[in-house]
Amino acid sequence: MIILGIESSCDETATAIVEDGQFLLSQAIESQVDIHAQYGGVVPEVASRSHLEAVIPVVSIAIKKAFPGVDKNAAWGKIDAIAVSHGPGLSGGLLVGTLTARTLAMIYSKPLYGINHVLGHTYANWLSDKQPEFPVLSLTASGGHTQLVLLESHTDYKLLGQTRDDAAGEAFDKVAKMLGLPYPGGPNIAQAAQKGDPTKYKLPKASMDNKYDFSFSGLKTAVLRKLQIEIGGSNATLSTQIADKLTDQQVYDFAASFQQTVVETLTGKLLKANEEFAPESIVIGGGVAANQQLRDHLSTQGLPKLSYTDIALCTDNAAMIACLAYYQSQYQEPVAIDDLLVSPSLSL
Repeated sequence: MIILGIESSCDETATAIVEDGQFLLSQAIESQVDIHAQYGGVVPEVASRSHLEAVIPVVSIAIKKAFPGVDKNAAWGKIDAIAVSHGPGLSGGLLVGTLTARTLAMIYSKPLYGINHVLGHTYANWLSDKQPEFPVLSLTASGGHTQLVLLESHTDYKLLGQTRDDAAGEAFDKVAKMLGLPYPGGPNIAQAAQKGDPTKYKLPKASMDNKYDFSFSGLKTAVLRKLQIEIGGSNATLSTQIADKLTDQQVYDFAASFQQTVVETLTGKLLKANEEFAPESIVIGGGVAANQQLRDHLSTQGLPKLSYTDIALCTDNAAMIACLAYYQSQYQEPVAIDDLLVSPSLSL
């Protein structure tokens, strides 16, 4: 079964074609990172307009890559279904993707599947020669979401915990901005942290009523307070007034200390869940899964069943959407074209 996937939940306009939920035939991604970098974060209205401009071209590119030398109508004849992320995410971007998918499904008479974007990050781990075995414990850490999920099968999964405020990736972006580092924050903090001391600044880990929930808002505020003290300011000192007063070494040390705290928080929750549920496989996905410090730290925890999403598929992409759609199609009927609506707050 060959599925065309479309992803537009944030700042990547992506399409991909996947066969049988495992084999990536092609993908095309138009990133908006350069556009949003000047604002220090994603601007939803700008993202929506960029998706409008990019979505049809990236669909065409993915089809041409998957079926080189085949004319347009013949290529569409090889595609069995269309899948699109309809939530969670930014409503404008989701609307562009879902309307495109609905239109294409109508024109070419293809079954249509609406996909949960966050669960898609878990399924990026099925795009591999060695696929996870159930039960699967999944940690997804991205710019907008942080979740621990236990999957007993493709149809039976339980949300163990999630962030109650900022997601891990969001905290990276906000702390990077305080330190004067460019957007996106994750890779830039990781780079700065290589020159820093992760024990220089003691930062808190949130204690939650649900032991598997996450919270990174307090950590972000703790970084701000220590930065204010470090430059001799007060609680009234604005976050935008700090970066120019920091030395390079202070930036490196704060980056390292913050990153270490996030890594220890994610690892701690994962280890607790592994001990309680004893899964056959553990998978890590989402943009933060590309963080080398996280991977290095997890490798020391004695988790032989651990696997990571391919680096190229950690950030938002349509391959994971098409992959999940394949397994969803084995157990669910496609959605009626007029019934597929965006759901910005979609949960499991």
